[in-house]
Amino acid sequence: MTVLDVAGLSKRFGGVQAVDSVSFQVAASEMVALIGPNGAGKSTCFNMLNGQIRPDAGRVRLGGQDITGLPPRRIWRRGVGRTFQITATFASMSVRENVQMALLSHRGLVWRFWRAAAEACADEADALLEQVGMRAQGPRAAGVLAYGDLKRLELAVALANAPTLLLMDEPTAGMAPAERTALMALTRDLSRARGIAVLFTEHDMDVVFGVADRILVLNRGSLIASGDAASVRADARVREVYLGSGVTSGGH
Repeated sequence: MTVLDVAGLSKRFGGVQAVDSVSFQVAASEMVALIGPNGAGKSTCFNMLNGQIRPDAGRVRLGGQDITGLPPRRIWRRGVGRTFQITATFASMSVRENVQMALLSHRGLVWRFWRAAAEACADEADALLEQVGMRAQGPRAAGVLAYGDLKRLELAVALANAPTLLLMDEPTAGMAPAERTALMALTRDLSRARGIAVLFTEHDMDVVFGVADRILVLNRGSLIASGDAASVRADARVREVYLGSGVTSGGH
């Protein structure tokens, strides 16, 4: 089943065509990597899918419904989770409270009901933390967590709105190799178990080729290749503009 359907997505900034008529789909339980050299248009594409940037042209459909240009909160409420290259958590709150806040927001509960609502969401928060291997750390302040644990907490928070689509922007940035492998294996397991479509950007090719079911390659705003790891590795144009450069890590 197609979860995300992107058709003819385009965005120009002044004289620069950041994204040029990009089209692709992501199915339930599928993990798709969006890769390309710096300046390829990955971040702009992600920000249009998430509602942070309005496209000049094209359509974004989630489960068949048009979400093009909706603000991020409305897109989130429709079942799109997102993690960021730099983790976004409340350092002064406990690990459990971070997840509880996401659950409360998803339900539209107001701040004045925090105490009662927090108690009501505690079991759900613990269940999400259990799924990412963080339940034992629930009482700890998020601000004292190791970086790899922060990434797992952020994943739990992203799952709080029961997403059908998860957008992950450089999910393994700053992590040690073993932590990268573990986080993406966990994401793959959750994707398959819960039927979540996952679209992620990543510069570490070991991660990309290790977990992606399909790989999309952007260059100068255009989609130049799409396929499994073997076909993308063998693509002459991809090797010329990206893989042949030897780039394995870095920013957008």
